[in-house]
Amino acid sequence: MDTQALARRFTEVLADLQLECIGVEFSPSQGQSTLRVYLDAEGREVNLDDCEAASRELSALLDVEDPIPGHYLLEVSSPGIDRPLFTAEQFAKVIGQEAKLLLKAPLEGRRRLRGKVVSVDGDQIVLEAEGKTFQFGHDAVESARIVPNWAALGYMPQPKPGGRKPGKKKESN
Repeated sequence: MDTQALARRFTEVLADLQLECIGVEFSPSQGQSTLRVYLDAEGREVNLDDCEAASRELSALLDVEDPIPGHYLLEVSSPGIDRPLFTAEQFAKVIGQEAKLLLKAPLEGRRRLRGKVVSVDGDQIVLEAEGKTFQFGHDAVESARIVPNWAALGYMPQPKPGGRKPGKKKESN
């Protein structure tokens, strides 16, 4: 199944809802497969109403066109703070941010990389990880996600009020 073609088709259908399908994941299974669709909206967060409306539209399309054989569960979701990256264009939008990737084949002996997206030129992605620079085509990427900057998002644990500062010992008399 061509998930990128499916994502483009879904974006056409979702245009009236001012939503974009940024990517599709299909997880086949013996029991029940899952078709996961990630949505985005220009200039705003995707909310539950968006997901419900998109789910109705996509269910209708899938019932009519039936591009996936067998039984499957449709999941419609916002990309979340650990946003998946499906295209080179999406990598280009996150230059300077940290990403973790799984490559289809080892690059310099590694399939898993975690580092800063340095640049994107066409389909070529440059990632700086562990003091090394890795360059590869987007077609070499099996999966990729943004690594959230918890401090910038304001989610770092805060010291308890009245608590001791780390490294300070309580004085005894």
